[in-house]
Amino acid sequence: MGSMFRSEEVALVQLFLPTAAAYSCVSQLGELGIVEFRDLNASVSAFQRRFVVDVRRCEELEKTFTFLQEEVRRAGQELPPPEGRLLAPPPRDLLRIQEETDRLAQELRDVRGNQQALRAQLHQLQLHSAVLAQGHGTPLVATHTDGLSETTPLLQHSKGPHQDLRVNFVAGAVEPHKAAALERLLWRACRGFLIASFREVEQQLEDPVTGEPTTWMTFLISYWGEQIGQKIRKITDCFHCHVFPFLEQEEARQGALQQLKQQSQELQEVLGETERFLGQVLGRVQRLLPPVQVQVRKMKAVYLALNQCSVSTTHKCLIAEAWCATSDLPTLQQALQDSSGEAGVSAVAHRIPCRDMPPTLIRTNRFTASFQGIVDAYGVGRYQEVNPAPYTIITFPFLFAVMFGDVGHGLLMFLFALAMVLAENQPAVKSAQNEIWQTFFGGRYLLLLMGLFSIYTGFIYNECFSRATTIFPSGWSVAAMANQSGWSDAFLAQHPVLTLDPNVTGVFLGPYPFGIDPVWSLAINHLSFLNSFKMKMSVILGVTHMAFGVVLGVFNHVHFGQRHRLLLETLPELIFLLGLFGYLVFLVIYKWLRVSAASAASAPSILIHFINMFLFSQSPTNRPLYHGQEIVQPTLVVLALAMVPVLLLGTPLYLLRHSRRRPRKNDETDKARLLDSPDVSVNGWGSDEEMAGCPGDEKDAEFVPSEVFMHQAIHTIEFCLGCISNTASYLRLWALSLAHAQLSEVLWAMVMRVGLGMGRELGVAAVVLVPVFAAFAVLTVAILLVMEGLSAFLHALRLHWVEFQNKFYAGTGYKLSPFTFALEDE
Repeated sequence: MGSMFRSEEVALVQLFLPTAAAYSCVSQLGELGIVEFRDLNASVSAFQRRFVVDVRRCEELEKTFTFLQEEVRRAGQELPPPEGRLLAPPPRDLLRIQEETDRLAQELRDVRGNQQALRAQLHQLQLHSAVLAQGHGTPLVATHTDGLSETTPLLQHSKGPHQDLRVNFVAGAVEPHKAAALERLLWRACRGFLIASFREVEQQLEDPVTGEPTTWMTFLISYWGEQIGQKIRKITDCFHCHVFPFLEQEEARQGALQQLKQQSQELQEVLGETERFLGQVLGRVQRLLPPVQVQVRKMKAVYLALNQCSVSTTHKCLIAEAWCATSDLPTLQQALQDSSGEAGVSAVAHRIPCRDMPPTLIRTNRFTASFQGIVDAYGVGRYQEVNPAPYTIITFPFLFAVMFGDVGHGLLMFLFALAMVLAENQPAVKSAQNEIWQTFFGGRYLLLLMGLFSIYTGFIYNECFSRATTIFPSGWSVAAMANQSGWSDAFLAQHPVLTLDPNVTGVFLGPYPFGIDPVWSLAINHLSFLNSFKMKMSVILGVTHMAFGVVLGVFNHVHFGQRHRLLLETLPELIFLLGLFGYLVFLVIYKWLRVSAASAASAPSILIHFINMFLFSQSPTNRPLYHGQEIVQPTLVVLALAMVPVLLLGTPLYLLRHSRRRPRKNDETDKARLLDSPDVSVNGWGSDEEMAGCPGDEKDAEFVPSEVFMHQAIHTIEFCLGCISNTASYLRLWALSLAHAQLSEVLWAMVMRVGLGMGRELGVAAVVLVPVFAAFAVLTVAILLVMEGLSAFLHALRLHWVEFQNKFYAGTGYKLSPFTFALEDE
């Protein structure tokens, strides 16, 4: 848990891997997930690296896996998850895996091809049977262009003028959407020399390609003349019609139909056997594919990591460089020894100095991951910079709850988050693919604390679905106010809500034990009281939050050895912030403690005093709060303004003087100092924030005064103006809290209060309240929980990113991305 407050110490490690054991060493490191390899072959093309052939073989296998996976999905089945922990297979097993998968893929292609051929043949037989079974009837009459009537027989006597004509038939099937166009084209091309009959098949047939049921149209065309027959055949070919032989005799057609049905039955039996065999092949695929996929992906990842290594001059070992946490160095060394023991030569790892800023490593668990994600969304912290996440665990839910304070709404959010926490180990919950659900599930612990803190602040505000609760007896005596005010019955009837006046003698019995007294919910000046309370509370919380951020910067300066910044930056910043806005907090608290209810009407205005403080003036109508205020306020303003040149010039002048006084060393001395200090890569980087963070930059980078002065000027202007704008920004706590309370009140008044007043009888009220409460529940969840909750979440996020973290957090680092097989196992 110590790494939560600051990123872990990370060292640059050089690995010497024997060629015979390099694969097993990297495979073991992938299982541990403790190192991040650096690419030592950045200038080498991906096609010229040592293990590019092995990577290509793995990619070819992945293509075969994709084909097998698609075939399984096409059959309506799913691949089971792999069982147990699978290690990367040795390189010699790659050929065996390739042979097995290729043989299985070829067998699956053959079976699938046979299945498609049998389905197509069965489809043709079914279409042919449908054509013969439709019963179009043999046409007996036709028309032609010689002016004969429609009743002229198509078959003339043997001694007539048409004794040489013979009627022919074309029968087949066509898709329904093509039938109308086919009929029109046949009529226009062969008018008078054919008779076409189209009928829809009663039973749908299965498509041989897609397997979906389709409808077909059968047709029977009678014609005479060889030229007409050629035209008909060409037209049917253009429409991709299935044409079948048609026998004129009814007995012959029935015999052919019986033969077709028998062939269909035999073909269905063969197709059933083929599909059963296909199921067996797919079963073998389901057993083989899941573990092999994981193994090949791990093997490919190992070869990609090995491609980042350089080869020694003797070609007997591979040299790798990797970032590793210093706490994991013993584990790294032990893993290398265990993996290279069979090769006869042990792999070696040792720390080396570096000139680059190390990556940031912060270990998280289920609880802290969501809070660390909030911080990393702003920017990954610099190496060993103070991590805001531990403090965000408390401040983020609390500031959210200040804007979202309601016992009922907080309880609903808490119960929703608690249900996710209790069900977090269930596979169905973890494997859900809905993005919105994944977002909520990933932040379940954040939602849990947000709901819990909202319940707390709801008790402070004494609001539960906008209604006050009387947990303890009220500290106000309304009877005393009624006795001394002389309220009449007519006055009370016209004024259902009255004004609370604390100046009435005997009206105040004592403070309410916890939170706001519920009697305020019945007062007409309820909103005025809460406005003043929440606005001042927001200023106090904002100044405290910002001052805490400035104090956290002290730990950065001390850790990086920049103690001059404590006097030249942190102290002036605290004086400027607390001298102006800390004094405002003092005035608020002092007025709360010193001014009583009896003198509240004549109490001085804090806002007028604060304005006069900057104008170096006094208001004759606004008396001082305490003795000596006329001297203290100008002194604080002058002191705060005097800190501006200190912030602006202090650090640049110190760095300029330090650069001139620092003795110059030659390159050999600097190189010896760098090589003799193994901890340089861990603790020595970034001697100053303006130097951009590397030990080598200290001597290589030339000190440029103009850049340092410009950087410090921007920092000073940002801080001084930010103190004003950031303090005003915290007033969003007051505004959002007031908006949430008023929206809850409006929803209650427009829904529940109307429903409660619609019926006084028990039966009527029960019937009416069911839809009313349903509407109230839906609107509460949709508007107050989802929309208002998201709004308060975004405002709390802004307060942490802009107002809090910019006081001490740079966020210019990059994460340690270890080489790990964890994702492959999932």
